[in-house]
Amino acid sequence: MLVELHGPVPGRTPMVKAVVGYHGRTTNLWLKLEQENPFGSIKDRVAYSLLGTIFETGLLCGGIIESTSGNLGIALARYSQICGVEFTAVVDPRTSRMLVRQMRSADAKIVEVTNPDETGGFLLSRLAYIRDRMAVEDTLVWPNQYENPANPRAHTEGTAPEIHSAIPSDELDVFLGVSTGGTMRGFTDYVTRNRLPWRCVAVDEVGSIALGGPPATRSLNGIGASRSSSFVSGRDCPNVRVTAREAVAACDWVASELGVRVGGSSGAAVAGALRWMREGFGAEHMVVVCPDGGERYEDTIYSQNWRRAKDLTARADLEFPEVRSTSVVDNSLILT
Repeated sequence: MLVELHGPVPGRTPMVKAVVGYHGRTTNLWLKLEQENPFGSIKDRVAYSLLGTIFETGLLCGGIIESTSGNLGIALARYSQICGVEFTAVVDPRTSRMLVRQMRSADAKIVEVTNPDETGGFLLSRLAYIRDRMAVEDTLVWPNQYENPANPRAHTEGTAPEIHSAIPSDELDVFLGVSTGGTMRGFTDYVTRNRLPWRCVAVDEVGSIALGGPPATRSLNGIGASRSSSFVSGRDCPNVRVTAREAVAACDWVASELGVRVGGSSGAAVAGALRWMREGFGAEHMVVVCPDGGERYEDTIYSQNWRRAKDLTARADLEFPEVRSTSVVDNSLILT
């Protein structure tokens, strides 16, 4: 069948601005709240871009399959449901059961890969499963968020310009969590194309090899990977690695001081920004792109049982700044 892309267009998400003080220095810390996209995360932008590219080709689509840790799966499931296309999400035991339920509620078929790969994670096993399916089902389409240029293009054409429009300064430090590396690639392409004095900082969890380095056990979903990114490497950009304990502590700080619940990858990015600030690198304006909200992490990040099971209840060695004021830049003001 010939498929056309329908559904709500993602973007124009709001930003929270916090004026913070740290050791006598004042910084404007901005959080870009991607949880306000139609289906709840920054991956709505990626799903819309990936599917748009597929459907624009006039491809006769017998079904879509993608590897996901949750957010992209939800977005692809919702758009596929609207467009009348079958979608299969390939997940693993670390995927939040809440997110799996949300995918199923949008008629997604769920395949859970349970064999760990050689790094101790599941991503390579998920990708191997997809390749095996693709080899025998010639009508199946794999968007391949890990290598498809439509992934970073969603941010070059959407997320990054929105930030540029909203903040009255050209000099920014922008903190971006890394998993596929698509967000980082999209932002660096935008900065290069527009010759902006932005410093894009990649934030990854300790133990991830998305930016290179040895693998180790990880606790966070939505950030990090058990394979190197096809879009960016640790040599391409400044980067910060944080622990899961730091990410959890940052989530708690954002909730208590800024009144917003964010997800684990967002907490990691905030923790990276605060460490950057503590080490004296921060610009006057620092932006953290927050991929999703805390409601998807009630059974993990915000669960005391999960924290105890992951040994994350001890206080993180992370010093938080004083919050002097907060305000919101509404999405209706962005790019107008």
